[in-house]
Amino acid sequence: MVTKQEQERRVRDYRARQTVHQRRQRRQRRDSIVGALAALVVLVGGTALLSTVQPPADPAETAPAASETAPAPGETQAESLVPDPSLAEGRTWTGSLTINGIELGVELDGAAAPQAVSAVLADTQRDYYDGKSCHRLTTSEGFSVLQCGSADGQGSGDPSYMYGPVENAPADDVYVEGTIAMARQGNNADSNGHQFFIVYGDTTIPSDAAGGYSVIGRVTSGLDQLTADVISLGTQDGAPDGPPAEPVAIDDFQLQ
Repeated sequence: MVTKQEQERRVRDYRARQTVHQRRQRRQRRDSIVGALAALVVLVGGTALLSTVQPPADPAETAPAASETAPAPGETQAESLVPDPSLAEGRTWTGSLTINGIELGVELDGAAAPQAVSAVLADTQRDYYDGKSCHRLTTSEGFSVLQCGSADGQGSGDPSYMYGPVENAPADDVYVEGTIAMARQGNNADSNGHQFFIVYGDTTIPSDAAGGYSVIGRVTSGLDQLTADVISLGTQDGAPDGPPAEPVAIDDFQLQ
């Protein structure tokens, strides 16, 4: 027999799926417009957000100032809103993150980081991550991350989609192997967005004025293969921090 609580959950899930579908249709209609505008901004060079390599001690998301929170061109204010933390349901979400054909088992903690997990969950529901690149790889000893999910595939953020606070950051600044955490601007606790990073080796990232970085979960399987097939190739120019030597992209990200 289906309980009242289960019925209510199913109704919430159905409404969430309807909202995601409607947003996806609107986004598809504006894709060509956004692409044209982005190209124009890069050409004129005014306030274009170029791909930059962050300092090794800060896997911060390259993004505009926190005050730039208006919806992106063609996007409604509703589409730019960050989902409520309740979407994470205060529970553990399991699933898979497939990168370059390598399936990683993942586990996200909706109780420890409700806002960040809700945001990532909403992104997976609307297939935001499918086809997005992993634009940054660090290979220094004690600083081992692969950063993924930027809006343009080159490290730029999404000015219409930033949120806080920092959640579940390690007190000792050590992000253990397998950690999945959200990238953000330096010294800005309210600048989380779509980008996240995977820690493939124990990494120490000193806290800044905003604190640490929101840990949303961990990789439960497949990390060894990712390290062997992707990480081991290093960066394009052999630098300790830069684009991966070979293109790296997210094939699929699913949670349940």
